[in-house]
Amino acid sequence: MRVLIIISVLVGTLLLSSYYQDPNGLAFPDHFGNLQYDFSKNLYSDAKVELGRALFYDPILSKDSTISCASCHSPFNAFAHTDHTLSHGIHDSIGTRNAPSLFNLAWKSSFMWDGASNHLDMQALAPITHEDEMAESIEHVLDKLSQKPVYPTLFEAAFGDTLINTERMLKALSQFQLSLISANSKYDKVKSGIDTFTIQEYNGYTVFKRHCGSCHTEPLFTNDQFRNNGLTPDTSLKDVGRAAVTLSDTDKYKYKVPSLRNLSYTYPYMHDGRFRKLYDVINHYTDSLDLIHGIDPILKNGITLSEYEKVDLVAFLLTLDDKEFVYNPDHRFPRKLLKPTSL
Repeated sequence: MRVLIIISVLVGTLLLSSYYQDPNGLAFPDHFGNLQYDFSKNLYSDAKVELGRALFYDPILSKDSTISCASCHSPFNAFAHTDHTLSHGIHDSIGTRNAPSLFNLAWKSSFMWDGASNHLDMQALAPITHEDEMAESIEHVLDKLSQKPVYPTLFEAAFGDTLINTERMLKALSQFQLSLISANSKYDKVKSGIDTFTIQEYNGYTVFKRHCGSCHTEPLFTNDQFRNNGLTPDTSLKDVGRAAVTLSDTDKYKYKVPSLRNLSYTYPYMHDGRFRKLYDVINHYTDSLDLIHGIDPILKNGITLSEYEKVDLVAFLLTLDDKEFVYNPDHRFPRKLLKPTSL
């Protein structure tokens, strides 16, 4: 069985190698287009990824050592969060949003649902210091890291010496997240010519291109923009979306367009996790758009789909699942570096 698995992996690698390029030491899908992340300022290395992986899974980043990045971004959910509608922090505090999935970040220009961070190297500062997430200070995090025997060794391997500082910690976290590339779904295989859609999947693809593709742009399935998609605001959360960053009323209730890749693993859906099923999402766009709170013009007339088209659309969306990515052991908790009981 083990031999068969190894052969399968090798065959898959050979089949996909025709559309991969490797300009920075990390394999990038050729059909994904230009990178947004500047690797010249944070050169890729396996040692940095390994350090970032340890940091990502270590609850030492939180004030009471109970919450890690992986607490809200599970590898088995495409690095999203499915246990709760809204993400939980230390002392079981509850945030205002559902944690977004983490993959293909090298092609993003801003991060978080409201785009509050415009650089991946800076993004981790927000959850580490937020009172409802990790509630820790960077200074104390660095002190704790220096006292834990594994980290001086990891920092030396990644950066050449044992100095532990904010820049290095953040760049290592970025490196691990940048290594989370999802590009091996059935859709990708169809596009590379090694698989074909079923009739139903093809019909769903046609529906998708006609009604969804302008916002969920191929091949990343997001245009990396902020849109008001007609959700009635949950006033109890006091979340105005992008407007909290820009302070502009025209950005009220606009949120980052999420990627549609790996939808089978990333429920519940929307910024506040209000929908648990794909059909609920589709029915929102066909039956329950809020036209009062500044809906995007592209949606003001709604979307008309037959029940057959809805089924076909879901069939296509499922071709965006990437099981190899979700179950990749290289993305999981680093048992050789950290004790599992520390989670």
